[in-house]
Amino acid sequence: MGQGHLVVDAPALVGQLQGWARELGLSQIGIAGIDLAQAEPGLRAWLDAGFHGGMDYMARHGLKRARPAELVPGTVSVITARVDYLPRDAGDDWREREQRRLAQPTEATVSLYARGRDYHKVLRTRLQRLAERIEQAVGPFGHRVFTDSAPVLEVELASRSGLGWRGKHTLALSRDAGSTFFLSEVFVDLALPPTPPVPAHCGACSACIDVCPTQAIVAPYRLDARRCISYLTIEHAGPIDVALRAPMGNRIYGCDDCQLVCPWNKYARRSALADFDVRDDFAAPTLLALWAWNEATFLRRTEGSAIRRIGFERWQRNLAVALGNALRAAPGADARRDIVQALRARRDAATPLVREHVDWALAQAGAALSPASAAR
Repeated sequence: MGQGHLVVDAPALVGQLQGWARELGLSQIGIAGIDLAQAEPGLRAWLDAGFHGGMDYMARHGLKRARPAELVPGTVSVITARVDYLPRDAGDDWREREQRRLAQPTEATVSLYARGRDYHKVLRTRLQRLAERIEQAVGPFGHRVFTDSAPVLEVELASRSGLGWRGKHTLALSRDAGSTFFLSEVFVDLALPPTPPVPAHCGACSACIDVCPTQAIVAPYRLDARRCISYLTIEHAGPIDVALRAPMGNRIYGCDDCQLVCPWNKYARRSALADFDVRDDFAAPTLLALWAWNEATFLRRTEGSAIRRIGFERWQRNLAVALGNALRAAPGADARRDIVQALRARRDAATPLVREHVDWALAQAGAALSPASAAR
């Protein structure tokens, strides 16, 4: 991974990193060591329990996630970065506004982080620029930039480097920034002094556990991804468990519930970057408006967005579930008629996966297809 023999003024370099990070729009920088042995038993138990669901790559990588020097040979330190994503124009009542949207069955809810530009691209570019600044200061050095793109224990590294602590919902939490931020890392072959961790401040609070619509947080700090709406709407490729469809409500991409109730998110920071401003299509979408998109429209409207990676089929699957839930909520007669007509209009041309969810959705209105029509 590089020469590994550079002699640098490490404390001074860390100080410079803080300034460069601010110039690049990064919210906070920390430094972690690479001995994560204490995290291995928890990781092994999580995998053994099958809580990773269909994310087979997690099992394939195994304990490599807890061994940075195995992932990138030569790694001596990890530079961690926090990037706030709350849109710049988010009002002080943003959590209340999100709760109101969740309570409107015919509206569509997309996780806040996904309403702007794809964070993978934003963070990777800025971390690479940070690495270039380091190279200008110390000369060529070995490094790899990761943004949710490799088997990295991101929250563990963030916690060890002082960016926050692990909340009971398993996300990183900060007293100064809540949890509305992305994490990213630069693995380096430079020996840098770690920044000190901060103590946890969840106390006896269990708000995130109590609010989870599908009870995916099975214990403090333990998430069963197979029940998590974020996993179900984004990572999961097949049919959604029938028992979990109703709790999904109108959430069609991700879920923010555990963050909305977290007391620390009253300190959530607005992003310094225009990249995370909300796109018009996701400012106040209705389920029917999004259901009307064909695949070409979906690809055009989600260009440069994290949403595009789930593909049109999962997008329609998620919307079908949400439309079924809207029917279960017994909207007015006009809304009920419009939803049923829209679902029926696209049923026959849908893929088998989407059709299954459309039929379930129609059944929620007592409008299940007859055997004759189902055989068409």
